[in-house]
Parts: sequence; structure tokens; C-alpha cells
Amino acid sequence: MENVEVTSAGHVVMLPQQAQGHVKPMLSLAELLCLANVKVTFLVTAQIHDSLVQHTDTVGCFGRYPSLFEFKVVPDVPPRREWATYDHLQIMDSMIQGLAVHAKPLLQHLFLRNGNGNGNGNCTDNDEMSTGVTCLIADGWYSFAYDVANEAGIPYILCCCVGVSWLWSNFCIPALVDAGQLPFQDEDLDELVHRNVPGMETFLRYRDLPSFCRTKDKDACERLHRNCATEAERTKEAYGLILNTFEELDGPVISLLESQCKRVYSIGPFDALVKHISPPQSNATLISSSGSLREADQSCLSWLYQKPPKSVVYVGFGSIAVFKRDQLLEIWEGLVESNKYFLWAIRPDLISSKDASETLVRGTKERGCIVSWAPQEAVLAHPAIGGFLTHCGWNSTLESIIAGVPMICLPYFGDQQINSSYVAEVWKVGLDMKDMYDRNVVAEMVNDLLDGKKDEVQKSMARMSDAAKKSVAEGGSSYRNFDSLIQDIKMMSFKGEHSLQGPSLPPY
Repeated sequence: MENVEVTSAGHVVMLPQQAQGHVKPMLSLAELLCLANVKVTFLVTAQIHDSLVQHTDTVGCFGRYPSLFEFKVVPDVPPRREWATYDHLQIMDSMIQGLAVHAKPLLQHLFLRNGNGNGNGNCTDNDEMSTGVTCLIADGWYSFAYDVANEAGIPYILCCCVGVSWLWSNFCIPALVDAGQLPFQDEDLDELVHRNVPGMETFLRYRDLPSFCRTKDKDACERLHRNCATEAERTKEAYGLILNTFEELDGPVISLLESQCKRVYSIGPFDALVKHISPPQSNATLISSSGSLREADQSCLSWLYQKPPKSVVYVGFGSIAVFKRDQLLEIWEGLVESNKYFLWAIRPDLISSKDASETLVRGTKERGCIVSWAPQEAVLAHPAIGGFLTHCGWNSTLESIIAGVPMICLPYFGDQQINSSYVAEVWKVGLDMKDMYDRNVVAEMVNDLLDGKKDEVQKSMARMSDAAKKSVAEGGSSYRNFDSLIQDIKMMSFKGEHSLQGPSLPPY
């Protein structure tokens, strides 16, 4: 495909959280915008940018849009500490504060091109209107960015790169704290959260709440209350909310968010929508398929081709999770005892640093294949894969649904706890192994997924996978909602225009 030279239909500044699970879907969203002729300025740290250049074809992919996409690189934020050891909210606050030091002045510079920064958004120089910023799309929790946007009169749209049930639970957390339901005791973990979680009362346990709710510290609970209340208000005040999901999967939660937010655009799975609307003649390696910040070991694909259909369980716990050695040992022994083939992506930093002196090797030659990082989407699409033992991060969850691969969920932190509950209890596309590091449980669930409950779970997964593919096809829910998002961005680019009506996008 030749390089695309077009006049942009708006200019969006995008600010993701600086982690693989957020950068990857935001890059897919950026490519969607470029495909709709919207200019994108994408802010990343030097470390993220270097990893993308080294391990992906990001530069080559976006080189197809020379007038529509550019990176803006800011210095690295302080390195994160080990997530297994420290308070997750404190780590997030530290990372955001570190990013703000350099990102805030850059945003101010970009936004001032729209005018004098007095909040009216009118141009005061000789720049053409099209060079100004139409809106900011940010990945949550970036109060400094929203403040800068408001000062410059720039609308902002929030993009939720995690499970939307997690987002809705954050709306509910202040009420849970006010009612004395948080903090809770360990013995309450399996009790249902009967009140103050609309739409989830029949299945949500305290165990399923976001990991940072597991605190007995009243001061930490008050901080959680303040943070969630502030972010809920930010979400309500935003011009709109972009969700990386589709209506057929998350319809009830989307409806709840629509009751609180001005505009909600459910346009996921982002990467599936990119693949659908990309010109077929491009033959491009899409960002969604290559957006890993680590080098993938492709040799595991050759190993998979030697295995029967649906006979292998793929094990992958994402880019952040850190386990104790004893926990990983139980998983390992369970996989060996299951007597099934398994492919496991074991990062060098997957084991807590204090426990990393020993390795796990028993059973590898007989039935296992170990790599440091796997090409996950290619693995999940392989016919030999029959199940996915996952941390239930949102990208992994959506990739598994698109591929039609049932899951065993062993969540680590953040949205993963509630995602795993939805996988098992609401969508019925997998099993929830939350908090159970026991080899017998692992072996039992692997055998259930690949044998005992295979037909039941596979039937539900096939139905949901088909719904995901239909949602991004022309006329599907995500396709239509993306059309609405693009029309709204186009209308923002016309200064003084307040109508959100406009001509429909031509077919992609």
C-alpha cells in the first residue's frame, strides 16, 4: 500500500498509561483514527518508545500515515518497584507524578497552538485551524492532563483500556466505603457484595473486587475513596468515554456507564476492528499483532504444530505479574500432573526477585515447552491450543475471546479479579481459579477445561467469539459506534460548530 497523504479530519493527542497493557490497545486505537484520516500525536516515554522500535514494526506500520501520526517522546518516569511488594495505588501515583513532570509542559505547548490558553480555544496566530488540537484522549487517572486540557479549552475523552466492569466497580467504591463495606475482613472474601454494586449483586464477591480494595488500613481506604470519587467525576465531566469492549459482551455494564457519562463509545476489540477496516491490499503487520514491548520467541509455534488439535494449554501471565516461587511451583506441578501438553511463557522477572535463585524444570521434556515471551495472538490462534491459563488482563481476555479459546483465570491485581469473575460467572467462557495456588486444583481445572467441561465451556466461548467478530464487521455495534466517534471528532474540529450531526462515514 502506498503512503497515505491526506488532509486530516481532526488532530487528537493521545496519552496512554506507560505499560504494555495500555500502550498496545491505545496504539490500535491510534491506527483506527489514522484509518479515518484523523491526525494523532502519541505521547510515550523514552523506554516505551525504544522497546517499540526494537521489538515491533510500529514505525513501519505508522509510516503508512506520514502526515497523520507522530510520536512525542518524554524522559522516562522513575522505575516501578516490584508490584507484588508495594501498595498498587502508591505505585500508580508515583508513576503519574513522574510522568507529569515532562508530559504536562509538552501538553501545554501542544494545546497552546489552539489559542492563547485562556480557555476559549480560539487561534491567535497564523496557523491553520487544522493544525490545532481537536481533543485529548487519555487513558484514565491523568488529572494533570485533564487540567491542562480544560485550561486550553480542549475537550478530553477518556479511554478505558481495562475491563469495563472494573471501571463500574470504581464508580461504586465510594458508596461501599461510606456504607462500611470497605475495608473488609479475610473471612468475608467469599461473601456476596449485596449492596451498592448495581448490576453485580447476584454474583460479585468481596474476593472479586479490585485488588486494591484488599486493605484493612482505614487511611488507605479513605485514599481509595478519594481517588475513585475523583476519577468518577472526571469520567462524568469528560466529553466522552471510549471502551475497548463490545455491546454483546458488556451490554448491562455499558448501560450503567451510559447513565452516568455524556457519551459512551464501545468500539472494541480495538485490534479486531483495525484488522477489519484496514485495506485488504495493505498486507501490513498490524500494531495489534506486534505491539509487544518484549522480544517474542517464535520457536514455540513450530512446537505447537507437532501437537494434536486443542491438546495444549497455553500459560501466560502478562507483563507485570510477579509470583512467589512456591506459587509458581504449585502451578508447575499441577500442569505436570494434569498429563496435558503445556506451553508456558515465563518472563525472567516473573518470579519475585528474592525467590529467583531456583528454576522450575520438571516435566518440560515430556510435555512442556518454555519460552521467555510468546507471540500471544499467534499462539491463541493456533489449532493446537485448547485452553489459556491467564492472569485475565483485559487484552489477554479479549484476545482469548476473539480466538475462541476458553480460559482458566488466575488474576493478579487491578481489574483482573473482576474480569475473572465475569469470565466464569457471567459469560461462562472459562473457570475461575482466583487465589488458589494448589497443584491439585490446577490439574483438575486443566482437565476440566480440555476434557470434562470442554463442550459446555467451548459452546459458550464459540457464541461469544462469533459475537465479537460480528460487532466489528460493517453494521456491527462496534463498527457503528466507531463511526459515531469519528463524526464527533470531526465536528469538534470545526470551531464554533456545536452540532454533532454530520454525514455518515463511507464504508471502510
